[in-house]
Amino acid sequence: MNQLTMDDAPTRSLATKGGMRASVLVCDDEELIRWSVSEHLRGEGYNVMTAKNGQECVDMATQQVPDAILLDLKMPVLDGMSALRKMRESGIQTPVIVITAHGAVDSAIEATRLGAVAYLTKPFDLREVSLKLEQVIDTDRLATEVRYLREKQRASYGTIIGESPAMQAVFETMRKLEGIETPTVLVHGESGSGKELVAQAIHANGPRKDEPFVEIDCASLTETLIESELFGHERGAFTDARTLKRGLFEVAHRGTIFLDEIGEMSLSTQAKFLRAIENRRFKRVGGVVDLPLEAGIVAATNRDLASEVEKGRFRQDLYYRLAVIPITLPPLRQRAGDVALLAVHFLDHFRRRIAGRLEGISPAALEALTRYSWPGNVRELKNVLERVVTLYRDEPQIELAHLPAEVRFAGRSEATSPAAPFILPEGGVVLDEVEKSLLVQALDRVKQNQTRAAKLLGITRYALRYRMEKFGLK
Repeated sequence: MNQLTMDDAPTRSLATKGGMRASVLVCDDEELIRWSVSEHLRGEGYNVMTAKNGQECVDMATQQVPDAILLDLKMPVLDGMSALRKMRESGIQTPVIVITAHGAVDSAIEATRLGAVAYLTKPFDLREVSLKLEQVIDTDRLATEVRYLREKQRASYGTIIGESPAMQAVFETMRKLEGIETPTVLVHGESGSGKELVAQAIHANGPRKDEPFVEIDCASLTETLIESELFGHERGAFTDARTLKRGLFEVAHRGTIFLDEIGEMSLSTQAKFLRAIENRRFKRVGGVVDLPLEAGIVAATNRDLASEVEKGRFRQDLYYRLAVIPITLPPLRQRAGDVALLAVHFLDHFRRRIAGRLEGISPAALEALTRYSWPGNVRELKNVLERVVTLYRDEPQIELAHLPAEVRFAGRSEATSPAAPFILPEGGVVLDEVEKSLLVQALDRVKQNQTRAAKLLGITRYALRYRMEKFGLK
């Protein structure tokens, strides 16, 4: 008995998802229903696959990853409820609309507890199928966008990017400072690790964000100039002091002062600086009037200040006064998982500044970027990406051959011969075929698990799905 009704009137459907044709898997043991629903949905622009029992549905959902599934509950071999349970246990999160016979609504409700998002009761109108699919795919698209934005937010704080455990610990500490009126923070990290970005993010996300953010590089100034920059000076305080100068303590007012490379400050200046932040008052050089110090203090260093204290090169009392809130930035070699994330970020950044055709980074290039130790840290990675984008902006993507030699060959033993796996054959290659082959190999190796395949290729799951759709592998 035909348990659906037909209507020749055209219906509008959300048959695209992210600019691509949405795919639907129709699973029902009745051939007429499968055919009727499939033809209707194809007419509305959907890519349609069919399965005649629950086991076929599970197998196809695992391999093809449709955007939605229409699943009958009463079927031979493996019923719909068991198929739904099996898919959820396997981690398949595709939205499922279950189909149940009239009077069996309890079964549909039980299916929703297993993760079905909607149900249809036989007999149903094909326009109802279109409407349900439209709602389900649209809701799933919005949920995917929300998850993406949350993951993106989790992987960054201000302008700092990182999803490694070490960086998540840094972000957690910085979030705890958001309500602190006058934080005193000491940031430790190698050159190029992003200490200035941490200081800026603390300021931008705290109560002082509307006040000035001022900074001074203690390594680039003499002792006299550092004192003049910090405290200011009165006219005639020294030979070249022809006018009164307000120092950064005054300029910052209730904002934030960032002292970079504070380990380079002389002991005598350290003593004056400590007195100022202890008493929250200071005098200009050559002055006699006390002025209030109202700014928050963030200091940074690439030195081991505890060791400097033991050697008598840094005051112990100042060290303890600065390290009220210590933040240690890990070097990039200790957060290799963040390299691909940063590389894609810098690629997008420079693509906006430098016109060209570049759209991405090849898996081989990403692998080399991840393998390299980055002695210059994030700053070095950023410089490499800027150089590559500038020189190869008219290429479709960044390839291994475009990277500097030290990056291409890093970490490879003589036995593996660094250049051998990437030698271009005499007759050349078709890049699309190479990329498609890598995708297929990665997916086969991990039994079609997209998250693990993306990890193997050094790209995000979203980038993997884009390439799967590009080559018709989805």
